[in-house]
Amino acid sequence: MFRIGYGPSSSHTMGPRRAAEMFKERHPEAASYEVTLYGSLGATGKGHMTDVAILDVLPNASIVWKGEVFLDFHPNGMLFKSMDAEGKVTDEWTVFSVGGGALAEEGQQIETEEIYNLNTMTEILEYCNYSGKSYWEYVEECEGPEIWDYLAEVWQVMRQAVEQGLDAEGVLPGPLNLRRKAATYHIKATGYQDNLRTRGLVFSYALAVSEQNASGGKIVTAPTCGSCGVLPGVLYHLWKGKNFSEMRILRALATAGLVGNVVKHNASISGAEVGCQGEVGVACAMASAAANQLFGGSPTQIEYAAEMGLEHHLGMTCDPVCGLVQIPCIERNAYAAARALDSNIYSTFSDGIHRVSFDKVVSVMKQTGHDLPSLYKETSQGGLAKDYQQMKL
Repeated sequence: MFRIGYGPSSSHTMGPRRAAEMFKERHPEAASYEVTLYGSLGATGKGHMTDVAILDVLPNASIVWKGEVFLDFHPNGMLFKSMDAEGKVTDEWTVFSVGGGALAEEGQQIETEEIYNLNTMTEILEYCNYSGKSYWEYVEECEGPEIWDYLAEVWQVMRQAVEQGLDAEGVLPGPLNLRRKAATYHIKATGYQDNLRTRGLVFSYALAVSEQNASGGKIVTAPTCGSCGVLPGVLYHLWKGKNFSEMRILRALATAGLVGNVVKHNASISGAEVGCQGEVGVACAMASAAANQLFGGSPTQIEYAAEMGLEHHLGMTCDPVCGLVQIPCIERNAYAAARALDSNIYSTFSDGIHRVSFDKVVSVMKQTGHDLPSLYKETSQGGLAKDYQQMKL
């Protein structure tokens, strides 16, 4: 779930780059390569720098763009071919970038193994209530104590992304000429009283990470690059403002990762497959759960906070202007961070009992995503992106 890498897109840059590395390892003898990008990768790959990621690994590759062709298994399809000196194809490999930097061949994930024995929040919640354990304790039980060393690295990268983003100013790369806002929001926030200052600060932290991502900076997928500002924005704000210990932050990260993995296992975190509800919506659910745990929520209240964070993003489309992870992505990260804090508060006021379970919302999100037309799923052909056709790369 938490992959450390460079932006702007986990599915469009991190995944394809890893696929290129794997194919090169299989065929280091190849004289040349050809890579065909299908569906969303073909439609918005230039804005997301997919070709740059691939050519960085395979400099002698030719890129074929087929954004109008959608392979059945997933919208982010890639066909790699290796050629000999005479131009004869020696091997080919079809692989899919399924979100969060993960890869899959048709019908199965690759480079992954089953770690958790429970796969729904309902099952995990029942286990926690029965055993008296917290979600983070279940994570440690499944992952082993070494998980804390990795989460410490994740937290360090998240903090650095916030702090570097707050220091950076200027214009983000790309034809939109979008100015960075994090530093300005942070400065303005310090001049307000408690309530507005809290909102302004969490906005600035989420913006800082999202702007770092948009400029190709080092970030953590949470669950994706496009939604990477929500969770660190919330955790950094609570860490700075409430003096939570680092260990408590790491436990909140473990709970957030568990929530994200439940969605990834049962639905999708890919904008090209289910829209932005699977990216920013899931990020909000993860941050809501993390915040609620930090404030002492019960397992039932934590599940409720996560449910609200996702439910109120149902149907959100993925329509990046010019194929860039900037508009509306960056603002959505800031708003979702604030919404996560609200979900935490709402759940805290309750006893955690509610009618619609997190698992039900995940199921509805999956169906909603499948019902959305492809032009609203990271193709830049509809929604907000349609009005900016003249600015396409």
